[in-house]
Amino acid sequence: MRLILPMPGNEAFGEQLAKAGGFELGRLETRHFPDGESYVRLLSDVVGRPVDVVCSLARPDPGFLSLIFAADAARDLGAAEVNLVAPYLAYMRQDRRFATGEAVTSRPFARLISSSFDRLVTVDPHLHRYPALTALYAIPTRTLHAAPALAEWIAAEVPHPLIIGPDEESEQWVQAVAAAVGAPHVVLSKIRRGDREVEIEFPDLTPWPDRRPVLLDDIASSGRTLIEAARQLQQRGLPPPVCVVVHGIFAGEAFAELSRVSERVVSSDSVLHASNAIRLAPLVAAALQTLESDGPVRRRRREAD
Repeated sequence: MRLILPMPGNEAFGEQLAKAGGFELGRLETRHFPDGESYVRLLSDVVGRPVDVVCSLARPDPGFLSLIFAADAARDLGAAEVNLVAPYLAYMRQDRRFATGEAVTSRPFARLISSSFDRLVTVDPHLHRYPALTALYAIPTRTLHAAPALAEWIAAEVPHPLIIGPDEESEQWVQAVAAAVGAPHVVLSKIRRGDREVEIEFPDLTPWPDRRPVLLDDIASSGRTLIEAARQLQQRGLPPPVCVVVHGIFAGEAFAELSRVSERVVSSDSVLHASNAIRLAPLVAAALQTLESDGPVRRRRREAD
């Protein structure tokens, strides 16, 4: 039986995942020594078992070493394989050198993950200049898509929606959500001027005066795109939108600002937040049950101490 091993802060997702898939829920202990170094102890038997370490990688830096230590301990203690379940995958933004001397952090981060885990399962990674995760990661990866779960929530909660995507890159998955809901959709044009400054151009929205706008985005970090789009919708005489995002990072005051110009803001539980309304555990559990189809793990395991 698979062992689900949630890292600190991921206990709720881990419990839902174990329940959805009929897996065993494992436990570990983490703390810090007086000098600040990390201590990790696995409290569940891993010998001969596939171990799926659950860790959403939003704000990854503080707990990253503990994650790597947990994976290493599971391997040393005899796990058949050690996989990373990262509902949100960090370090996808810096995919090229924008200024002289910058670190292209997506590459070394992928190497670190690839050197510590046998497989990676994630949901809607922010692929921009990379065609797929295989361009970065040296291990088998499984990319899951939250669009069906988002569509199910919108269909149940928002009458007569108009699905609105934030930019041209969102066209394909916004169209998929709209088709599943049976609603029209439009896509905005966005020019980003910096981390917190965007310009947005709207298409003609007059054909849908009685529709409730639903702003759909994969990631809300600073939230500037959604905030600006919500404001401009109301300036055009439309009602406050419902905002639906896959990964709700909501840095700083982003959630409060967005809530002030929206009817409702919801997110999936890929990142723990008060806005979580869309559960991803069933999606991930189904993927874990079919991991063997990705092929055998070809990693040399060290002998357990």
